[in-house]
Amino acid sequence: MTQGFRIEGLTSTHDRKNFASGVEPLDRYLHELATQDIKRRVSNCFVALDDAGVIAGYYTFAAASFPLAELSAEDTKRLPRYALLPAGLIGRLAVDRRYRGQRLGGALIMDAVARAARAESAIFALIVDAKDDAAVAFYRRHGFRRFASKPASLFLPIATALQALNAKPGK
Repeated sequence: MTQGFRIEGLTSTHDRKNFASGVEPLDRYLHELATQDIKRRVSNCFVALDDAGVIAGYYTFAAASFPLAELSAEDTKRLPRYALLPAGLIGRLAVDRRYRGQRLGGALIMDAVARAARAESAIFALIVDAKDDAAVAFYRRHGFRRFASKPASLFLPIATALQALNAKPGK
């Protein structure tokens, strides 16, 4: 939960038709495809609702993995030499235009961190594939680091995110 918003799993009772982030593929996904992916169990979708129950933002979350070779030598120092590391994928993240500037995108990321930390299966990091340079900059501001070979793909170790969250004043 973030100030003024509550975050919950998307259901058929949520009104999705008026959501408008300004990014057509992200809007279309929420309007037309999200519930199908949930039913098929390929991803979950979480929505941030304002006090009136209006969808202010959303993100999708799915199981994933990535090659250890994508990390720097510094990042792999204390890790086992497994070929793949477990991850949680934030496949899509969008905030409605009416709610921009309220730090909702960061709150959605922190919600994903909290879900990953509570997961029964181990998750080493969150990963994202940014759509453009602005998205890369957004994720970098929230502590994500680039993979070695894919500059638009980024990761955030869960342990790093939890340390940052616990270090915030008021925690």
